[in-house]
Amino acid sequence: MGATVMHLPAEAAERGTRSAQKQSRPAQAATTPSPAALRQQAAQRASATRQAAAAQRNAQRGHANPTRRAASQSQEVRRLSQQDAPAATRIASLGVMRPALAAGVGAGTPILPVSVTSGLSCVPFARMATGMNISGDARMWWHNAAGSYARGNAPERGSVLAFTASGGMSRGHVAVVSRVLGPRTIHIDHSNWGGPGIRRGSVMRGVTVMDVSDRNDWTAVRVQVGHDNSSFGRTYSTYGFIYNRPVGTRMMTAEAPGYMEVAQASPHAAQHQRLAAQLFGQ
Repeated sequence: MGATVMHLPAEAAERGTRSAQKQSRPAQAATTPSPAALRQQAAQRASATRQAAAAQRNAQRGHANPTRRAASQSQEVRRLSQQDAPAATRIASLGVMRPALAAGVGAGTPILPVSVTSGLSCVPFARMATGMNISGDARMWWHNAAGSYARGNAPERGSVLAFTASGGMSRGHVAVVSRVLGPRTIHIDHSNWGGPGIRRGSVMRGVTVMDVSDRNDWTAVRVQVGHDNSSFGRTYSTYGFIYNRPVGTRMMTAEAPGYMEVAQASPHAAQHQRLAAQLFGQ
């Protein structure tokens, strides 16, 4: 009996140890990742690696982009400046500029300074501003210019827009094109065109005119009302533009380092030689 009693604590201890081991196995098994979990972890690590590589590439591109953007912007500025720059050309003998293309800000012949600001009708103002020698009322300028001056339906700086006679304008009207803003918008300088706050005989400069003709041939226009360049009056009929150069003659267009002959010099504007010389710094 005594020996049996002595072995009971040892057996109990051994059974307790085996029970503890059995209880610990599920916990150990629970902490071991399953194959699915391992695959998921591997996928996450691969994704993280790809994201890090992509971030590094983006960072490298970010360092290169400012230079590329600057170069691209520089090229765009050059392209736009070449596109919008006036196609100004020069008559070699008189130094008069005219456009190789009809449109373009600054293209065409220079407009002579007119110091008189009031008391002028449209015809004498147009003669003073262009040096053109055309006789008759404004309504006759288009016809009287035939054979002496070139005419057309494209605006050009320094040309004269000839209005037809109408009910409210029986003697017609002429205005000098001072700026070509687009295929259907120009600025004109003219005199004796009334409006809100404008006296008859006053010289107005930079007046906006819109072409509203169906074919964009400037035979129907609307003129800015008063000093408000967002308000326009009724539609007026016009003949077109009288250019400050003779019909069928040859002129010179500027082309570095020399000149390309395209048309002859106008003999009607001796004052343009001095003005153009000043413009070119000669």
